[in-house]
Amino acid sequence: MVSEARAGGADLVVFPELQLSGYALGRTERETACSPAEAAERADGMTALIGFHESDGDRRYNSAMYVEDGLPLHVHRKLYLAGYAPFEEDRLFEPGQTMRAFDTALGRMAVLICNDAWQPVLASLAVHDGAEILLMPSCSSDAVTEAEPYWPELIRFYARILECYVVFVNRVGNEAGFTYWGGSHVVDPWGEVVAEAPRHQEALVYADVDLGHVGRRRSELPLVGGDPRFELLQTELTRLAAATTTTTRRST
Repeated sequence: MVSEARAGGADLVVFPELQLSGYALGRTERETACSPAEAAERADGMTALIGFHESDGDRRYNSAMYVEDGLPLHVHRKLYLAGYAPFEEDRLFEPGQTMRAFDTALGRMAVLICNDAWQPVLASLAVHDGAEILLMPSCSSDAVTEAEPYWPELIRFYARILECYVVFVNRVGNEAGFTYWGGSHVVDPWGEVVAEAPRHQEALVYADVDLGHVGRRRSELPLVGGDPRFELLQTELTRLAAATTTTTRRST
């Protein structure tokens, strides 16, 4: 896919959640975790967002890494694990502790992995931290029947109210009883779909993203601006995540 995207002139390739390992890791006997450096090699010198099972000492994370020109630039560790049946991610991964936007050669971005995107405060914090593009890798399946109709509404809401691009990339296929429905798409700051993949079919889809549209839309309707309270909000979010982690560990 990286080779094909490069040949097609892509500047950035975005892959689904846990692309390198598969999702149903609780039913996999082989070792699937790797370091960010090892995962970055799979980008083959391309700029890409790669979902992977991260190994950090004795800890494991559901992570997505932004690789720029073949080198690791930013790693986001999923904050809100789906800790309920049939997913039970909390048995496999540690929750991430932070979420920040980050600068790239293509603009300022932020990553929300699947269930992270279902926490509206995170998308808002990311944009108030300067993100112009929200990247949302996912492994959404028919295990949650509401998920497929909810995702397009959620993404369009974020794009319109936060006046940014949203890139949703979902897996397709079957694994250990999960059926992933695909339907990846890109939405602009007006809430219009600019590119869309088919359902239940693997595809490489190209989208043209013009960040000038973000500034233009925010000038037309200034809903988003610099917020001096952002650092306070970010601090409170980190405290909340730490408290949630502590409570979860105690309960187990």
